[in-house]
Amino acid sequence: MIANFEEKMAAPDFWDDNETAQSVISELNAVKTSVDQYKKLQQDFDDAVVMIELADEEGDDSLTAEIGETIKEISKRVEEFELQQLLSQPYDKYNAILELHPGAGGTESQDWGQMLLRMYTRWAEKRGFKVETLDYLPGDEAGIKSVTLLIKGYNAYGYLKAEKGVHRLVRISPFDSSGRRHTSFVSCDVVPEITDDVDIEIRSEDLKIDTYRASGAGGQHVNTTDSAVRITHIPTGVIVTCQNERSQIKNRERAMTMLRSKLYERKIEEQQQQLAEIRGEQSDIAWGSQIRSYVFHPYSMVKDHRTQVETGNVGAVMDGDLDIFIDGYLRSQIKQDVE
Repeated sequence: MIANFEEKMAAPDFWDDNETAQSVISELNAVKTSVDQYKKLQQDFDDAVVMIELADEEGDDSLTAEIGETIKEISKRVEEFELQQLLSQPYDKYNAILELHPGAGGTESQDWGQMLLRMYTRWAEKRGFKVETLDYLPGDEAGIKSVTLLIKGYNAYGYLKAEKGVHRLVRISPFDSSGRRHTSFVSCDVVPEITDDVDIEIRSEDLKIDTYRASGAGGQHVNTTDSAVRITHIPTGVIVTCQNERSQIKNRERAMTMLRSKLYERKIEEQQQQLAEIRGEQSDIAWGSQIRSYVFHPYSMVKDHRTQVETGNVGAVMDGDLDIFIDGYLRSQIKQDVE
């Protein structure tokens, strides 16, 4: 596989398309990193076996604690490596487009949307992914009405597809003077960033394109021209917006990429639904299915309802420690495929 990438890079026209070239380089680096991780794990495992045999031969119990810590550390790294290898679907390696939409509840839900925005941003930063805000609509008093992020990094979609669904918050409301407990909902939609090399037919006569004046978070990126773009795909009713770029042309290009991604995801979901009907299964593939609850009061817990994975460390989760849930989801999907 590495040889194939290196052959592509050696082609005379490799740098003619800078974006494609950067994508190939990113994939090559990811594959090399994976190979290096495997070799390092193998070497550390072999070293641990030698240490165990040495301690056994010499009857040296003083090495027991050190060996135990070494095995524990290797086991953790093996689990992380396994998680990476679970991402084998065709578009797992792609960048991810993530959207957050607060449900009914006004300021409560909009504030919860802002908290989730911070959570996903922190998660991405910890992984070394780049986060771009494609569209941002602030809340009336606090939080957000909606936000669209482009999270760029190898396997970004593979990881974040585990987050698609409705996220439920239970807490004492900071906006309620009576200190009552409130429940809020925010939907999270995640699709892979589908590039031009994927065949998705979009006819110009099926599009309604509107332009408007952009408005960013906290007054940032506010334009004095109608550079923001909203595209409606009339046959499906899919709507995408982008206001991140200064240029209307750039925003239109980004919006078309988002539309292509959403239409691709829609196509895949329709195929999955047809398969489920053929199998005679009752399967809810709607984006609105509740997947996780975050309870701040009367106790602290975050629980994923699909996998039953839970933790009491709410603070760590809101700081972006999501891998426990992502790992659980990916492993559950592999198990379902096997069954």
